[in-house]
Amino acid sequence: MICVGIDIGTQSLKAVVVDGQRVLGQSSLSYSMRAPKPGWAEQDPALWEKALSVAVPSALAEAGVDKGAVRSMCIAGQLDGCVAVDDNCQVLHPCLLWMDRRADSLLPSLSEIEMREFHQRTGLVLDASHMAAKIRWLHNELGREGLRFHQPSSYLLERLCGEFVYDHALASTTMLYNLTSRGYDDELLARFAVDPVSLPRIAGANSVAGLLSESGARLCGLASGTPIAVGTGDDFATALGAGITEPGPMLCVLGTAEVVAAVSSQPLLDGDALVETHGYLEKQYFIENPGWLSGGALVWLRGLLQIASDKELDAMAATAPIGCEGLVFLPALSGAMAPEWQARARGCFYGLTSAHGRGHMARAVLEGCAFAMRDVRDRLVSMGLSADPIISVGGGAHSSLWAQMRSDLTQTEVHRDDQAENCALGAALLAQAAAQPGESLSQLAAQFPRQRLAAQPNPGNQAQYQEAYLR
Repeated sequence: MICVGIDIGTQSLKAVVVDGQRVLGQSSLSYSMRAPKPGWAEQDPALWEKALSVAVPSALAEAGVDKGAVRSMCIAGQLDGCVAVDDNCQVLHPCLLWMDRRADSLLPSLSEIEMREFHQRTGLVLDASHMAAKIRWLHNELGREGLRFHQPSSYLLERLCGEFVYDHALASTTMLYNLTSRGYDDELLARFAVDPVSLPRIAGANSVAGLLSESGARLCGLASGTPIAVGTGDDFATALGAGITEPGPMLCVLGTAEVVAAVSSQPLLDGDALVETHGYLEKQYFIENPGWLSGGALVWLRGLLQIASDKELDAMAATAPIGCEGLVFLPALSGAMAPEWQARARGCFYGLTSAHGRGHMARAVLEGCAFAMRDVRDRLVSMGLSADPIISVGGGAHSSLWAQMRSDLTQTEVHRDDQAENCALGAALLAQAAAQPGESLSQLAAQFPRQRLAAQPNPGNQAQYQEAYLR
């Protein structure tokens, strides 16, 4: 069965064509975001549409597949973006991206008791990265009635098939969803002054949202009438693409942001709110820290130090010793997410001396992100979740140095996934499940072959990493 999966990323849109057991073709198109003020981050949704119109036909061409052979498609996209549209799905403001902090001042003031109740209902941290706060800001900015609000994947879905819908996992990131009742919460809607009519309806990620319209077909290059699954967010689709559908391994996504997560069969809550709890596929739960700039920090450092590639950065970092002779990097370029959430925190190099060079700085950034990962892993384990092995995916998973660093730091095997496009693959698996009602997502994911390189922990490095981590 031929299916197409789409990943709307922060830096590019990716498309894959699969037949259920292998990727036949793939393509991507890069685009940019804007940061008009410190703490702001936005993107024009027209960039996603342009990329879609290029990436899908290119992936089909590489696969040697005619558009009429595609049985279904599905879109997964970056979490926590917010797109304001009118009744005709015309964009009224650039998308506020997940890292955008402009709504910080609009968060409601909650007492300690109210904060605990909020956490019990939503499983979330009260934070302006989430959609409800961004809706408030857009209402204030646009000052008009009749607004509707999308996340990136649901926006593109409506453009393709005319349906205003997303899945339970995406809804659970909004601060407007009740984990227990599995739907929008009236009290939360009232607190954020959000009309439920302005939000997408909620359906299963692998259910059929609708059929590709004539205009949607022109936009993506597939045949009109092709079924489209509801889809989900990139964190959740990435886990599915990596084959993580049951409790056991820990997922570490090394993309622009670093997402650290585990699957749970119970809606466990972290009382200290380092990790959040979301709905997941087939009534599981996804417990995650949604991430800090990790791969994004490497991009920043490469520009700062004029390093040509990640491979060159790795080689430079390898010249410095474990612990960087006292140099510490705090990975908070867009606020801190570990060891606790601090929106106003900012990154820094701490402990710089004249003895430190470019290699120390390169290694310190790699170590700083790894230390944040350990903060989250330790919390997951303390909640009774397994985090063994660590499945590393995304662009940063290509680094053997980074994988070995994380293995030595946690004394856990780190498996580097060879599938570069796990999010798009996860979307394709949802498309396949939508075309085959009753088929288990776990079975579909297990049928997809994977090859992984494993980094084994070196006990001889444990003490040095422990000292650097505690510092």
